[in-house]
Amino acid sequence: MAVTITKANLAEETATGLVLVDFWADWCAPCKMMDPILEQLETTYGDRIKFGKLNVENNQDLAMNYKVMSIPSLVLFRDGKAVEKVTGLYPKEKLAKYLDRKLATN
Repeated sequence: MAVTITKANLAEETATGLVLVDFWADWCAPCKMMDPILEQLETTYGDRIKFGKLNVENNQDLAMNYKVMSIPSLVLFRDGKAVEKVTGLYPKEKLAKYLDRKLATN
């Protein structure tokens, strides 16, 4: 299950390896559509990629810090550093290919 990311634990939770953080909000319909996709991907990649969720309503400063202007946005961290961001609703297959590419360069 994806870990809840907040200002208090962001550095610790993203410190090592690949971490995919979902920037979302309760009122966001596309975010709700992404939830089952991310859950399925976590089942597949959970031993190699950590998954996190960050509610932008409660963490607006973090959203601004990572230049998240629209949601859903997925920010990929590698060893504590945000290296890439993808925004919008993506099908499972497209996200899986993206994650495969990121793992290959790990």
